[in-house]
Amino acid sequence: MINVVKYGELLSCVVTRREQVARFEEFLRTQTAWLTSPASTRFHLAKEGGLVEHSLNVAFSLLTLRELLAPDITVESCVIAALYHDVGKIGVAGKPYYLPNPSEWHVRNRGMVYIVNQEVVHMDIATRSLLLIAPFVQLSDEEAQAIRYRDGQYIEENRSVAHHEARLTRLLQYADNWSGGVLEAR
Repeated sequence: MINVVKYGELLSCVVTRREQVARFEEFLRTQTAWLTSPASTRFHLAKEGGLVEHSLNVAFSLLTLRELLAPDITVESCVIAALYHDVGKIGVAGKPYYLPNPSEWHVRNRGMVYIVNQEVVHMDIATRSLLLIAPFVQLSDEEAQAIRYRDGQYIEENRSVAHHEARLTRLLQYADNWSGGVLEAR
């Protein structure tokens, strides 16, 4: 279940780009599966609303890290990068990325509650996230890098940014790993 108080608290931290984020939020809530999408097919928060719950966890973890390690990074940048770092997992307007798994066997024996919608054009989640955000919210270079490389060096495609990560990118990677691997671990 989505904690609307925490969600509203985070959105209230966006001041400079409040109108941009409000338009993006309207799009997400009315034309996509943002509020109902799981965070994964079978791992962390593979449940209805899991994606927003994960995004909230990442945002609060990132804000904690920011306060301790990089207080000069704006709260607004942290909130935007964290809330929308995985927004590509919604798919696109009218086509959710995750669908309920029709195979009872896979649900029961493999824990695969969801499957990926084959009607959604294939691209990595980070690229789709940037594609969805760009028409609504003007991102800084650091925010775009953080969203694009939020998985850190865990995937081969991200090796090109190794040792060139902006501080926000590193903090988002840590917050995402902490949230998915510790806070949300089964």
